[in-house]
Amino acid sequence: MNSIEAIVLGAIQGLTEFLPVSSSGHLVLFQNLFGLQEPELLFDICLHVGTLSAVIIVFYREILEILKALFQIPGRMKTAGGFMQLCRADPSIRMALLIVVGSIPTAGIGLLFKEITDQLFGSITVVGCMLLITGTLLWLTRRIRGEGRPIGQATVKEALIIGTVQGLAILPGISRSGSTIATALFLGVDRKLAGRYSFLLSIPAIVGALVLGLDTPELHTTIPMGTIIAGSIVSALVGWVALVVLLRVVDRGQLHRFAPYCWLVGIITLVFAGIG
Repeated sequence: MNSIEAIVLGAIQGLTEFLPVSSSGHLVLFQNLFGLQEPELLFDICLHVGTLSAVIIVFYREILEILKALFQIPGRMKTAGGFMQLCRADPSIRMALLIVVGSIPTAGIGLLFKEITDQLFGSITVVGCMLLITGTLLWLTRRIRGEGRPIGQATVKEALIIGTVQGLAILPGISRSGSTIATALFLGVDRKLAGRYSFLLSIPAIVGALVLGLDTPELHTTIPMGTIIAGSIVSALVGWVALVVLLRVVDRGQLHRFAPYCWLVGIITLVFAGIG
């Protein structure tokens, strides 16, 4: 892999990881349709580190507030009257609880179906079909009007549902951000909370995937370190821009505007799969 390919893949990863168009689906398409080699595992991990850093940069205040609140739990338990009462009173602790609960089904699905989804990554037909589903989910959000419920009224059941949807996003072509935000909106969650929760929930998912990736003997690489760093930096920068843009789109209730793109790419992909 040369530097140009690394930069292209880094840009694709950063752009599609956060925009609701499926990063895994686009990587499969670019590899199959444009003859790009599948990135080595270490390079792929570094690209994900780049996008993870973008999430941390954008949400660093919320992350610090959550960590601060968690450290204060032991001292506040007695005065609050118990953990659940503390969750109701403190939005940061409640967000932490919802992230932990939502991560459970994501982790279970990822571990149980990893081998199956790895096989699906070779099929652009699957990518095309899943992109059509993603587009439909996004389009349906256009019917949602008015303000949703705040963090204080978000439930554990809703976190489990959103976490399950995030787990299903391991299928190439299903957008993680698009499907989780859309599901939160369908459940009546406030738009800003839906966006915040979706991306904060992505942090343990990305970290978990990285840890699993590191536990393998396949980390050797023939790619120069400078090329890897270039791809990672591009992934982080493009990801930061894409994340900021998507949050504004969600706040304005315009998530459905990405649906036609997903449909178009999905149809074109199926046509190419049929020709092939």
